Amino acid sequence: MQSQPLSLTDKAYQIVEEMIVTLALPPGRVFSENELSQEIQIGRTPLREALQRLAHEGLVRVMPRRGMMITEINAAGHFSILETRRVIDRLMVHRAAQRATTAQRSNLKGFAAGILIAAKAKDVDSFMRLDQACDAEIALASKNTVAAHAAAPLHTLCRRFWFAHQNIGDLMLSAKDHATLLEAIAEGKAEAAVVASDHLIDYLEQFTREALHLAI
Repeated sequence: MQSQPLSLTDKAYQIVEEMIVTLALPPGRVFSENELSQEIQIGRTPLREALQRLAHEGLVRVMPRRGMMITEINAAGHFSILETRRVIDRLMVHRAAQRATTAQRSNLKGFAAGILIAAKAKDVDSFMRLDQACDAEIALASKNTVAAHAAAPLHTLCRRFWFAHQNIGDLMLSAKDHATLLEAIAEGKAEAAVVASDHLIDYLEQFTREALHLAI
């Protein structure tokens, strides 16, 4: 079955979210809907709907009479994001390992291989897109829309934080942690998936501590 084409709102969200994560729209930038609409060549109505979603996720802030602003990155506050993500991710990966379809398990194995290839090639852009695709596939496989909606903004904030401090990151180590998690889910090993998820969050917490230390 072919996937449905993206709506203009979804397309706008996808474009702007990637621009924020990769710092093409840097923290602190103030912009108008009209300005951004012209930049990405999408109408203001679907863009406005996408920006409302991004504002709800904590990536954009409405500035009365000034427009909108890309939120700053808070290293110290990032620990709270990871603390919350740890709990939600445990639930999602456990359920995904139990509930994934055959096609989803195949997709997850493919993502595991792809993310290792991207890391070996030091292709950060491909790595980030695969990371996002992995998160989306796990969310679908978990069949828990409440957890998926709660996790999505946390994952996006984590990707932006990692991208902003990628110079201190270990791309291959991160890729191996992701691959281990994806393989466990694909093989239906729910408990192993939870352990792998915790290991990935442990790495991200250590990464955050290093970023915070350098910022002092």
